[in-house]
This record gives sequence, structure tokens and C-alpha cells, in this order.
Amino acid sequence: MAQTDTRKLDTGDRFPHLELELVGDGSLALPTSERTVLLIYRGKW
Repeated sequence: MAQTDTRKLDTGDRFPHLELELVGDGSLALPTSERTVLLIYRGKW
């Protein structure tokens, strides 16, 4: 996946809108609030 015009988040930055496509069907949109924690467990690839 190509990324353009991206930058790392810094202290005080808002987490950007993020919507993930689920494996089975549908999608998951993360809420945009003041504080967001995102944990990703990739398991065994």
C-alpha cells in the first residue's frame, strides 16, 4: 500500500479517522475522541 503525505503523530495530535475492513465482512471505524489507544496483535504470520 503506497502512502503519500504522511507524518507521525506527535504529543497532543488528534488520532486520524481510521476505518478497517474486517476479514469476514463489514468494517470497523475507530471513534474519534480526545484519547485513542490502538493495539494490533498480528498473531503468527
